[in-house]
Amino acid sequence: MSDGAGDEAAPFCANLVRGHDFGRYASTLFAPAEERRALLALYAFNVEIFRIRDQVSQPLPGEVRMQWWTDLLAGTHHGGVEGNPVASELLRVIDHFGLPAEPLLRLIDEHQFDLYNDPMSTLAALEGYVQETSPALFATAARIFAPQSAEIDHLARHAGFAFGFSQVIASLPRDAARRQLFLPLQFLQSHGSNIEDVFSGRQTVNARAAIDQLIGEARRHLQTAEGLLPQVPPIVRPAFLPLALVRGDLARMSRADSDPFVPHIRSRLSILWTLWRAARSNAFKGG
Repeated sequence: MSDGAGDEAAPFCANLVRGHDFGRYASTLFAPAEERRALLALYAFNVEIFRIRDQVSQPLPGEVRMQWWTDLLAGTHHGGVEGNPVASELLRVIDHFGLPAEPLLRLIDEHQFDLYNDPMSTLAALEGYVQETSPALFATAARIFAPQSAEIDHLARHAGFAFGFSQVIASLPRDAARRQLFLPLQFLQSHGSNIEDVFSGRQTVNARAAIDQLIGEARRHLQTAEGLLPQVPPIVRPAFLPLALVRGDLARMSRADSDPFVPHIRSRLSILWTLWRAARSNAFKGG
């Protein structure tokens, strides 16, 4: 999977993921070289879609950018991709590993929600959103290592929900500042809180109870995923290594002295140490 353009695109993808999603970047360090390159292309695509919301001030330009990616993956894009190293590398990986485009197309569709300020109404709505983003990414990453199976898809679903819910909580400071709500409004209302409690950026007892409820949902999925991990072939487990970061994140978020509206940046050394320990454990190595 080597050519001149690809030799330039691959390091571009690596640098993009390293700068915007260090946890996933670090997880690829424990994968074989060819699979690592493919993972980085997939994760770079995810970064590109995720940060569209940060690059536009109105929904329409964001929709145009997402449509460009949709046309590319659907095969209706007319024009070259030489000027877009992420696109060229992603297409190369899809072709080389026989990855399906459909999950990536659904991921783009679901991220259109990011462009608007509609609140996430219920847990079911959040599950629908997360299902097509985080679990889809785990499942597609797993296809780089092994053919699709029911066991791998089951693990990807629970791993993705655990990871995705934890990301919703971690992103509260940023989302509240731009008046976006991914924490289910249903949770806030059931605990006597409201959307303005979140947008104010001040922790209240009632808003904290709603956040703790989502932490509980994430923990439930994490426990299930950790139980399913030994049931999939060891060769595919590196695709799930980012899951190793979730337990520590949830533990920190649950502490009484942790303010969910204050940004927390985990040190790169801590991320590397956690992933190194996980990669050496029987859960990810097998045996």
